[in-house]
Amino acid sequence: METRSSDPPLAGRVCVVTGATSGIGYVTARELARAGASVVAVGRDPQRTTDTVRQIVQESGSPHVRGMLADLFLQHDVRRLASELLRDFPRVHVLVNNAGAIFSRRSLTAEGMERTWALNVVTPFLLSRLLLPRLTASAPARVINVSSAAHQGVHLDFENLQGERRYSGFTVYSRSKLALVLLTYEFARRNPAPEVTVNALHPGFVATRFGHNNPGGLGVLIRVLSFLFGMRPERGARTSVFLAAEPSIHDVTGKYFDHCRIVASSPESYDATAGQRLWDVLAVQTGLPPDPPFSGAP
Repeated sequence: METRSSDPPLAGRVCVVTGATSGIGYVTARELARAGASVVAVGRDPQRTTDTVRQIVQESGSPHVRGMLADLFLQHDVRRLASELLRDFPRVHVLVNNAGAIFSRRSLTAEGMERTWALNVVTPFLLSRLLLPRLTASAPARVINVSSAAHQGVHLDFENLQGERRYSGFTVYSRSKLALVLLTYEFARRNPAPEVTVNALHPGFVATRFGHNNPGGLGVLIRVLSFLFGMRPERGARTSVFLAAEPSIHDVTGKYFDHCRIVASSPESYDATAGQRLWDVLAVQTGLPPDPPFSGAP
């Protein structure tokens, strides 16, 4: 779609936001709609997703908002979501991998994968890979991975990626966010063409319902810290919206952002050998060919 100088900045752009029914995902989707994008808000619960779309339309004034359902803990649902997006949208310009969670107790998905790893790592890897041919055909395009400063101070234990041997909810969460930064950098190395960029970000400590699903001490701690120190979701979503919409960073890829600025991520996140190894692990877990990484639809 051709845009005119008087059009909103994202007119004609299709933006997909996962975890869009609450928190910074909701605000990100709403602000992208306000900027003129056609927004796909991905949620798991049908009623909440319907309500989200209605509310974004009301608050943004844009009718170009659509909800899509997927249980992002499950690879088969991620694949179905990707198929529906490819079927219904000839162009996809922005993918915001926002959905994430933390669990105080180890539990498995119906597909036998630890839930934190499945949602925080496998899903953004899989969805980005499945949509990449469409993103490339729609270029310029952007992939945005919502990580966390929690990735600082941890390292990946490749013998315990899913907490099989030892499980601590916060440690597993922190490692999943480190994994997401590693994958962001590896994605950029494997796809160096500037037409499709991929970057990661820290949204800040945001007062949302994130982590409130946990019983016991972790859930209480998250609630207390959120009440005392949490920022509003509008502030937490700023960097996601910036990465999706800012013209000046059109060719910036393989970077980590905080407060809309490039900053250094943890030393461990720059370990290219670990990034390559992790990429290969995820390729096996998802059944996608690691090489050539982006030669066409997986």
